Order: sequence, then structure tokens, then C-alpha cells
Amino acid sequence: MSQELPGFIMCVCTGKCPGFQAMDIWDFINQVRVELPVEYAFIHPQLCEEDGDRFLADFLKSHRKVIIGACAPNMQRKMFKDAFKEAGLNIEEDAVMLDIRDMTNEKAFEVVEKKLEEMGYEV
Repeated sequence: MSQELPGFIMCVCTGKCPGFQAMDIWDFINQVRVELPVEYAFIHPQLCEEDGDRFLADFLKSHRKVIIGACAPNMQRKMFKDAFKEAGLNIEEDAVMLDIRDMTNEKAFEVVEKKLEEMGYEV
């Protein structure tokens, strides 16, 4: 039986966060989507806002592990723990939180690729 692939969500803090200036977010998300073993990859503009909470509450019903590329993991944990809890998930087990700010596309891709390898996926 094959291993279920994780999803990849990228949060870009409205797209104006200086932490993403070195990255072409569209090229990056397409590279993750096409080249890495993920079920899907997409960008959300601001998961920490109310509509981000509503989105996560609806989206997390699939019970699929998700990788979130965004800001610092401690901030992600703080902002998203309630949404995971309300979906019946444990953020520590069901989310993999990566800080990909201040990176080029290539560096951020390497970070995601390495994490997928650590999770046991063949990249």
C-alpha cells in the first residue's frame, strides 16, 4: 500500500511581507506542485486572518497531513492550533510547519524537499 501524500499550503502574509521578496512565489509553488511528492500545492494570502480560520476549518476536514510553508513555526502553531483542534486534528502530528521567509526559490525548495525526505517520501 502506498503512503498518502501530504498537501502543501504556502501562506504569503498578503504577498507584501518583506520576508518573501527574494522569492518568486508563483514559480516556487509550481515547482513544489510539479517536482515534489505532494498531493497538491497552493498559496493562501493570509491564513492568520478570520477568513484563513474559516478556510482551515473547512479544508482540514480531509484529515490529510499538511505542510505549511510560511512564517516561523512558533507563530504558525499559535495562529493555527485552534483550527486544527476544531477539525479534530493535532497540530503537532498533522501539520509540518516550515519557515521559508527570506529565502530564494531554490533555498525554499530545498527546505521542503529535505522535509519530505525526512518524512519518508521519495523525492
